[in-house]
Amino acid sequence: MLKAGGEKLESKALEASGADARNDAVLSASVLASALIMRFTGISLEAYVGVIISVIILKSSFEMMKDTLDDILGSRISKELSVSVKKVIKEHKGVHGAYDLFLNSYGPDKTQGSVHIEVDADMTAHDIDALSSEIIEDVYLKTHVILTAVGVYSYNTQDEKAVAVKNEIRGILEKYDHILQMHGFYLDEAEKRIKFDVIIAFEAPDRDGEYEEILKEVSERYPDYSVRINLDADMSD
Repeated sequence: MLKAGGEKLESKALEASGADARNDAVLSASVLASALIMRFTGISLEAYVGVIISVIILKSSFEMMKDTLDDILGSRISKELSVSVKKVIKEHKGVHGAYDLFLNSYGPDKTQGSVHIEVDADMTAHDIDALSSEIIEDVYLKTHVILTAVGVYSYNTQDEKAVAVKNEIRGILEKYDHILQMHGFYLDEAEKRIKFDVIIAFEAPDRDGEYEEILKEVSERYPDYSVRINLDADMSD
């Protein structure tokens, strides 16, 4: 009853109490059964029952400790929640994309984190501040996630040259099997700078080596530009 109530209320404390009570009942029944077997058959099972009881206690203790540490340190959220949060963000006018979503769960309705949004380069600080506030409120109302920070990537692909360069770089990245995403692209023609983030899967045999190859290839393709590539990580999906 306690464990079921804890699951319904999403209370780790009640779940742990319920599991402890269930284990006590099982262990008591095991001791009683071994005593009855000894009484009527003369076969002693005390040593075996003792080992089984020890294993059950250790397993339960480990699970309760893990749940407690998850609440203290934070645990990774589900992919479904990540997708829902990004969907809510991208529904807002002026948002071209949502990236770098980093969330930690500290218990029921205690999920918080940060995100980067891609917006037009000519948006004012006032407009960005208003948009960020709307996103934070909307995300909390619809997903119960608390966004403590909303970062910004400037989006300048209204410029024809920027669009062409971005597409060429995307073509370069398509040759690499472990590239999951490119985002945060910006071309500064006046300063001759190109920057973007790239996500390489953790499964890649050599993430750093692949990153260096990409940086070298893009730099050679655009020798007149200073190329800065940030090696990003997929922290939510």
